[in-house]
Amino acid sequence: MAAAVAPIPAHYLHAAVTLASHGNADSKSLVSNLPRRGAFLGFGVRGRGSSRARPMHDVSNIQLRAAGKWGVVRSELLNPKSEAGACGSTFEDVPHITDWLPDLETFPNPLKFNPAYSAVKKYFVDDDDFVAKDIVVNMENVGSGLHFRRAGPRDKIYFRAEEVKACIVTCGGLCPGLNTVIREIVCALWYQYGVREIYGIDGGYRGFYARNTITLNPKVVNDIHKRGGTILGTSRGGHDTMKIVDSIENRGINQVYIIGGDGTHKGAEAIHEEIIKRGLKVVVAGIPKTIDNDIDIIDKSFGFDTAVEEAQRAINAAHVEAESTHNGVGVVKLMGRYSGYIAMYATLASRDVDCCLIPEVPFFLEGEDGLYEFVYRRLRENGHMVVVVAEGSGQELIAESLSSLDKMSDASGNRLLLDVGLWLCQRLKEHFLKVHKESITLKYIDPTYMIRAVPSIASDNVYCTLLAHSAIHGAMAGFCGFTAESC
Repeated sequence: MAAAVAPIPAHYLHAAVTLASHGNADSKSLVSNLPRRGAFLGFGVRGRGSSRARPMHDVSNIQLRAAGKWGVVRSELLNPKSEAGACGSTFEDVPHITDWLPDLETFPNPLKFNPAYSAVKKYFVDDDDFVAKDIVVNMENVGSGLHFRRAGPRDKIYFRAEEVKACIVTCGGLCPGLNTVIREIVCALWYQYGVREIYGIDGGYRGFYARNTITLNPKVVNDIHKRGGTILGTSRGGHDTMKIVDSIENRGINQVYIIGGDGTHKGAEAIHEEIIKRGLKVVVAGIPKTIDNDIDIIDKSFGFDTAVEEAQRAINAAHVEAESTHNGVGVVKLMGRYSGYIAMYATLASRDVDCCLIPEVPFFLEGEDGLYEFVYRRLRENGHMVVVVAEGSGQELIAESLSSLDKMSDASGNRLLLDVGLWLCQRLKEHFLKVHKESITLKYIDPTYMIRAVPSIASDNVYCTLLAHSAIHGAMAGFCGFTAESC
């Protein structure tokens, strides 16, 4: 199936990345071996060379953004570690712990002794396995373009199970699937690599230095995927790099798994850089969390399918309300600060929506092709209609009507949005009374926080498992300063 995606603002993941999913087509035993497109987005400091030693780049000037295809992410640095290949290809690598600790001992991967892998023809990803950024090419440029290191379990690892002390932290807003990611990190570390010291950080970044850790094991996390939210708690802000790294060092933690969005990954990058400065044997692995699906290149983020499914309930209710009355209008506001994927997909899936407003496409109210005229025509034709609007839509119009634009931000640095749903409802009612001398029966439904607080559906549960396993395989293999993706 071919698909086209509108450009997404490059604000999302300030992280350099690479590594793709670890699909082994012959595996029937472990979910982590299912063929799947995946990615590790690195935070963009020093990357290890492919099979040859290459000079490290300066860690002081880093410019990061997410990109890639087929579960790959591109690291875009001011001084990137790249290598030219055949046919015009370029390889961009990810950071590795041996960049600042070159003499580390390696160990056999315990997966080779795991009976679940016994029937698999190829157990591990080779260092020479790469993934192309662009999957659609023509015969004139086959093999050209950016390539990235493939994700997956490696034959050699840099941590013994008995020395690993891992921690998991969730930051920012809620998203369906958070508990599933936590569960699968714990279970994969425990059963695949034999790790026994796994801890949860309570309440986001602040929990590193202000609260006690939560001991995690398969029994503790057994059923958490059936619940919404995060058992570890979350918060915005609270990032203090020095205090966090001091806590990591004092507690002897050497694997840090960070689940969060844009602001969270900026903090993860800062932690990773400070770890390098101190010369610690610690890897930082991120898993990107955004219900809005606003990560460039990849097909979707975890929790997105669940959000779209839950949004259907609100749209169905709005449609029932609208068609049951004269001049009935149902307005549903969905999440989508900078991108309208939830609103767009929910609209396409519902088939009951007459108009969908998203941040990527400006709209206007007045005039022949304005929203007012469209609503009027649709009511004359059908007697009712449903409008879906993403929360980030029409911010300029609202600001213009209010003669100001609120510049306030939340603790994560996100601009606080003006309420487009209530504003739109008020303007529609006023317009029909003033211009058409008639009223409309308008029902407004705002399920914004409902759709992110529910447990993840089956497809997201599988997707979260792939992300968790990708992060673990990368961390055990010594890769660091990356974030895992699968698409």
